[in-house]
Amino acid sequence: MKFEDLLLEIGGFGRFQIFILFSLCLPRINLPMHFLLHNFLAATPSHHCAIPHQEAFVNLTMEEVLLISIPQEPDGTYSSCEMFSQPQFHLLLNSSLQPENDSIIQHCQHGWVYDHSQFTSTISTQWDLVCEQRGLNQATATFFFIGVTMGAVIFGYLSDRFGRKAMLLLSLVFSVIFGMLSAASVSYSMLAITRTLTGVALSGVSLIILPFGMEWVDIKHRTFSGILTSIFWSIGNMLLAMVAYLVREWHWLLVAVTGPCLLSIVCLWWVPESARWLIANGKVKQAQRHLLQCARMNGRKDFTVSPESYSCISLFRTPVLRKISLCSGAVWFGVAFSYYGMSMNLTGFGLNMYLSQFVLGIIEIPAKMIMYVGCSFTIVINVFPFILAFTSLRPVVAIMGKGFSEAAFTTVFLYTSELYPTILRQNGMGYTSFVARLGGALAPLVFLLDEVWRSLPEVTYCGVAVCCGSVAFLLPETLNVRLPEGIEDIEKPAKSTCRNLTENGTTTSICPTHTKKKKKLLQII
Repeated sequence: MKFEDLLLEIGGFGRFQIFILFSLCLPRINLPMHFLLHNFLAATPSHHCAIPHQEAFVNLTMEEVLLISIPQEPDGTYSSCEMFSQPQFHLLLNSSLQPENDSIIQHCQHGWVYDHSQFTSTISTQWDLVCEQRGLNQATATFFFIGVTMGAVIFGYLSDRFGRKAMLLLSLVFSVIFGMLSAASVSYSMLAITRTLTGVALSGVSLIILPFGMEWVDIKHRTFSGILTSIFWSIGNMLLAMVAYLVREWHWLLVAVTGPCLLSIVCLWWVPESARWLIANGKVKQAQRHLLQCARMNGRKDFTVSPESYSCISLFRTPVLRKISLCSGAVWFGVAFSYYGMSMNLTGFGLNMYLSQFVLGIIEIPAKMIMYVGCSFTIVINVFPFILAFTSLRPVVAIMGKGFSEAAFTTVFLYTSELYPTILRQNGMGYTSFVARLGGALAPLVFLLDEVWRSLPEVTYCGVAVCCGSVAFLLPETLNVRLPEGIEDIEKPAKSTCRNLTENGTTTSICPTHTKKKKKLLQII
């Protein structure tokens, strides 16, 4: 008996499944609070060079001191990274005059003065990660995503080897430990290391939650469960804006976004292991115990389970799995690269950054709703980051592009979980997540290309999204198809036509080639 048939006997979507899905939603809320934390953790407020010996200018106002000490940009603002080697008193007579010669302009020699009206402190102000050190500031996000990349491989393998629940709990425990150590960092090196390790730990939460929930629901509610879980990512996006608005000091902000992981550990303690994984790995008695628990909570009768055994082989050893792995890896890279490219550019949308974070979170929810009812997006949506570089409607187009990119992320998570067999599902999710986090790690560094050409970052995000999104056309359709359980379910010739499923006396014909909705949804990036 296939596992899908077992689910129908015990109630494929009842109180038991609802309990599991909502238990998994709390850690899902916590994920974007760390993944997008860089926007606030490393925010760079307005700043200018520190001016030495200000006591010599007791008769001058602060504005006059700045005028004679700091060169002005063409737009009239004071330079963030340069100062005069000697005070230019003649500018007091006429501020439009030029300095005596360019040789008196030098880089900041005595540190910087920051505007603390918006942030009490950030890592930029803590360690002066501005001007020549600007790259280190952006690299903080890259270090985090390098950790997520490594964690994807580690937890992808371990969750297929030792189970979904155990690795999810382990991931959360280490997230708390390294998150708190990050908050206690006393040097940039310590922060870089602990944020990298936090990324490793949170990677397990990221890639396990959605497949874990899907393995407990029937075909009919699989898409719903995936989108429900994903909506809580958007809620976390909005909560990040609120928390960052209330907590303006970076140490305490890290504590605030890490603390909820403790509550997640308590909630997940009562969630049973995936019965689908237990059966695939020969642990039939334990699986039967959880399935009986599910049946009783859903008001269904008892039943028996027949064991089936599978072996774990390479994702690239067989032809169909090889094609799936290569193509899905490319799609994941494009989705993540574009998503984080837009998500980490709050100051480029022309709005208050807290409002930007909140709006970009809330816009994701209707995008996911539209995706659930089956609206078919096209690859044309990939041009939004490109339009963003040139249009006067920058905030509007940015918000629309962000919503579509999140819908793509939701779809690719759900779609990939359906492509891989149970015995390799987390290995497959780990591999694709690994490739995605490479895109996430590179995305913040692309902002530095604006020194070459102002619009080059947006053009880069757009080009990568279009190219990688096009690869989705090469992947198979999964709508209304049973989740594969063994390698043979993937590699066997596509001879199957329609399968009949019976529930509550009603027979439903399930055909694997009804439509191409999910594949089209992936083209929106």
